[in-house]
Amino acid sequence: MSILVDENSRVVIQGISGRRGSFHTKQMLGYNTNIAAGVRPGKGGQRVEGVPVFNTMVEAVQEEGVNVSCIFVPPPFAADSIMEAASAGVKLIICITEGIPVLDMVNVVSFVRSRGAILIGPNCPGIISPGKTMVGIMPRRMHRQGDIGVISRSGTLTYEVVYQLTEVGLGQSTCIGIGGDPIIGISFIDVLAMFKEDNETRGILLIGEIGGKEEEYAAKYIKEEFNKPVLAFIAGRTAPTNKRMGHAGAIISRGMGKAEDKIKTLQDAGITVAQDLCSIGKKALEVMGHG
Repeated sequence: MSILVDENSRVVIQGISGRRGSFHTKQMLGYNTNIAAGVRPGKGGQRVEGVPVFNTMVEAVQEEGVNVSCIFVPPPFAADSIMEAASAGVKLIICITEGIPVLDMVNVVSFVRSRGAILIGPNCPGIISPGKTMVGIMPRRMHRQGDIGVISRSGTLTYEVVYQLTEVGLGQSTCIGIGGDPIIGISFIDVLAMFKEDNETRGILLIGEIGGKEEEYAAKYIKEEFNKPVLAFIAGRTAPTNKRMGHAGAIISRGMGKAEDKIKTLQDAGITVAQDLCSIGKKALEVMGHG
């Protein structure tokens, strides 16, 4: 099994005719992702990589029955694109765009939830269920189908740990990059709850970073509710206070969000924490076993 997406997902690319949208559409098609439509206002009737383009999300839903959206729209317009997808009835929205104003996202997250939809991102690499489908910008060749779920705030760290998992023979059920912005649509806990119910996911690799309290909330949930082995890694041990490190949400402010505090909370909850990035693959074998 997998969570959220599989080979039956019908994907629409918002911003399909832009440079990034068209490039990643081609990459996703190369993974046999079922891209049924694209949306770009004023480009309706055209095709990109053989995919029909519509002017609006309503048209894409009505004509092609799309149920998953992937957004490559520039920051000033991305919030509206997310809400357009939710308004059209799309239930899973994946926003790759980086740099959306935080105030815009406050309104977007509330709106998406009111429509009963799930938002992954923004500022995320997307989601992949190896061997089934990939929606986003993940390097598809390094993934291997298996039973380890991966949840991460960082795109590049996702790629690194997946490479290590595959190298030691541990395949993945689903890998999700939830995004590195201060306000995102889906949390560690949301994804953990889905993996908990997935009978074919037997262990979790959780990749966090400095800033915010997401990892602490996840630790509490894992201790109280989660019954599968978890390996965690927290990036940013040497980050200085009040200096943003990469992601908009990766910042230690007023003494909160430090890596050492997150690591201690995870360990106090009984979760194994990898001490350095290069050891994650071998540590995963110890924690998850060989299956």
